[in-house]
Parts: sequence; structure tokens; C-alpha cells
Amino acid sequence: MSSAVAGPCDSEIASTALPCSTSYPRATLTATILGSSLAFIDGSVVNVALPAMAGDLNASSAQLSWTINAYLLPLGALILLGGGAGDFFGRRRLFLIGLSVFTLASILCFAAPSLGWLLAARCVQGLGAALLMPNSLAILGSAYTGEARGRAIGVWAAAGAIAGALGPLLGGWLVDTIGWRMIFLINVPIAAAAAYLTWAYVAESQDRHRSPSLDWAGAGLATMALGLLTWSLTAAATASAAGSWPWLTAATGIVMVGAFLWVERVRGQHALMPLAMFGTPIFVGLTLLTFFLYGSLSGLMVLLPYLLIRAAHYSAIAAGAALLPLPIVIGLGSPLMGALTARIGAKLPLVIGAAVVAAGLALYGRVGIGRMDYWTDILPATLLVSTGMGICVAPLTTTVVASVDVSHVGVASGVNNAVARIAGLIATALLGFVFVLQGSAETFASGFRIAALIGAASAAIASACALLFVTDSAAYGSPHRRRTNVV
Repeated sequence: MSSAVAGPCDSEIASTALPCSTSYPRATLTATILGSSLAFIDGSVVNVALPAMAGDLNASSAQLSWTINAYLLPLGALILLGGGAGDFFGRRRLFLIGLSVFTLASILCFAAPSLGWLLAARCVQGLGAALLMPNSLAILGSAYTGEARGRAIGVWAAAGAIAGALGPLLGGWLVDTIGWRMIFLINVPIAAAAAYLTWAYVAESQDRHRSPSLDWAGAGLATMALGLLTWSLTAAATASAAGSWPWLTAATGIVMVGAFLWVERVRGQHALMPLAMFGTPIFVGLTLLTFFLYGSLSGLMVLLPYLLIRAAHYSAIAAGAALLPLPIVIGLGSPLMGALTARIGAKLPLVIGAAVVAAGLALYGRVGIGRMDYWTDILPATLLVSTGMGICVAPLTTTVVASVDVSHVGVASGVNNAVARIAGLIATALLGFVFVLQGSAETFASGFRIAALIGAASAAIASACALLFVTDSAAYGSPHRRRTNVV
């Protein structure tokens, strides 16, 4: 998602890679951290740059959404294929290819002469991220074993939280002092350092047994379906798209979804998204919970900085700082919640955490032109949302990986991660209905309040999914762990 927050199951992908030795563990860890940080930083810095980009490139409301969705679309649709390709062709090789693609696209974003060029470059960035993200974690998992692997994953997670916290601040400072184009150029030295460390010190690893063939058909259908549905949702918010085209496009996208599901059923365990994992209610419930929870969070991460800059006249760096509690609270709360989940189960934390997120989003409903003081109106709601996510992230990750057979933890983690990013994609497309309300600051603030209440309802649905579907028998370490045989 386009946020400073990692996907719910990112770290678990690393824990499922087959072990191999490495002579350079620190260089390997640093390379994977730098590679992952590219995607985290790039997603978060764009949010605070949207107003500047809109003014400079004369972007419409629909086009504002696409500056984010052009990145999220290939990332969400292809991240599973990227991981499978790494297993088949070599994780180090695919990681380096992803870094190269991402870096080239970042340079193109920096030099884009028009919005169309920028959107095309953002799409290529998403493709690069879909290659480097899963393979950076798989490299980490293959380089460490035992307790060392756990410590390495912990360091990686902490570094991701730091990157998520610094991203909006750095991006805001660059927008205010140099210009929005520099937010893309900062990727180049980071990617260069990651590429050098990977080339010089990271050992190649692969596992063709886990990926005997790649689901190109499934990946293509998923990309086309998401693209059509995203375009139809975005176009529906603009007066210029009046008529039947958005509906026809949406219908075609739904047909593509059906074709994708058929292909996945035929491919069985070799599918991009094995449908047999959805044979148990708990995995279905967790997938729905992830979709609604991360969809509500993604909408907030995009709209709040834009509101503060446009309606409250914040600087870009101040708007980025307004989001700082989110990665900090999640980073501090996740280790505590992980230990607590092992003792009491995941159901109660997930129900309470999602409900707290809903309460925080509902509290944003008070925000308006006459009520936009940061300390009394913005910070309390932000702290509630941050606390709720801090409660949810670790139990959600734990329960997802415990809801399937141990041999399919990596697939389940990848699917859940992709669902979180697709939720962000759809939520951002729907924000076009808010971006179109830019006639005045009060009008936009009114749209923000409506979006916040819709996000609160979405988080409340996530809480209900936890209440109805999650059982404590799926908690980490439980002897009654559910298993799903993917065939």
C-alpha cells in the first residue's frame, strides 16, 4: 500500500525460505533492508507530495488518484508472481532486476515532462517493487537459520518502521525546499548501495521444487481485472466520465475476476493464489479483515496529508510529521502484542484493535475548517488509529500463518500481503469522489469527514470479521492449529 506501514505478513515471507549458509550475514541483512526501504519510502513520500504534483502538472482529481494507483496496481497484482519467479530463477537475480527496474523508473519519475510520463514511470516502479520486495525477504530467510533468523527479521522490521517514520518527513522537507521531483531521485543512491552489497556479498538461492511453473495467465488476468476495476471506480468520480463506460469497464473487470478464479482452480497448488486455502472459514475471515482494515488505513494515509496542506495550509514536512505516530506506535506495540497473542490468542486483540481503529477514524469526523488544531483535533484521532493498528498487526500476522499447513505459510503470507495492497489500491481509487470536491477548503473538508466515517465503517466490519471468523485455536503455538491442505 501507499503508506509507511508494511504489509501484515511481510516478515513471515522471510521465515519460510529454505536455509542456506552465507559468509556475509551483515551485508546480506543490510542489502535486504535497503531494498525493502525503497518501497516503504516511495509509498509514503508521494502522499505528502500530491498537492505540489497536482499544481505543477495540472492534475485533475482522477489523475491524483492514479499517481498512487499506477504504483499499487502492478505491486498488488504481481507481488506473488515476483516471489515465485525468485524461487524459480534465483532470488538474488530477481532482486537485482527489481532494483534496476525500480531505479530506472525513479529516474524517469524525476524527469517526467508530463503527467502521462509520470504515471507510466510509476507503473514501472510498481513492477520493480513487485520483484524486489518478496525476494528481499526471501533472501533474508535463506541466509539465516534458527534464532539468528528471528533476530534478523526483527532488525528488518525495526528498520522498516524507521523508514516508514522518516519517509514522510524526508519527503515533506524535499517538497518544501527543493521540489517534489527530488522525492524520486533519493531512491537512486539507496538502490545503488543495495545493488552493490547484493552483487558483492549475497549468495544466490532458489527452490524450483516450490515453484515448478509460474502462473503467468493468473498474473495477467489479475492485473487486467484490477486495472479495469480501478479505472472504473476512478472514472465514476469524474463528471467527464458520465455515461455507460465506467459500468461497462467494471463489468469487464468482474468477468476478468471470474476468469482469474477459474484459472486458479485449474492450476491447483501451482496457482498464483491457491483457492484451497480459502476452504476454512478462518482464512476467509482473515482475508476479509485484512481487506477492510488496510483499506480504511490506506484512505487515511492519502487524504490526511492532502487535507492538512490544502485546507489547513500546513507545509509538506508538517503534514508528513502528522503521520509520525502511526509507524512509531505500530513498531513499539507489535512485539508486545506478539507475546500477548501467544498467551491469550488472537481473537480478542483483533476484535479490539480493529474497533479502536474504527473509533479513531470516526473521531476524524469532527475535523473541519473551524476545527483543525493538530493537538486537539488531529493527534487524538491519529493516536487511536495508531494504537488500534499496533494491537492488530502482530496477531493478524500470527493467525494468518497459523491458519494453513506449515508447508504453505509462505503462500498464505503472500496472499494476505497482496490483499492488503489491493485494498489500498481500491481505497485510493474511491478517493476520487473526495478529490473531486476541491472547489473550496470547506467542501474538501466535508468530503474528508465523509471518507473518515466510511473508513470507520470499514474498520468496524474488520472487527466483526474477527469476532465471527477468528478462533483462538488458530493462535500461534496452539496445539489445535488449523491446517489447510493446498492441492
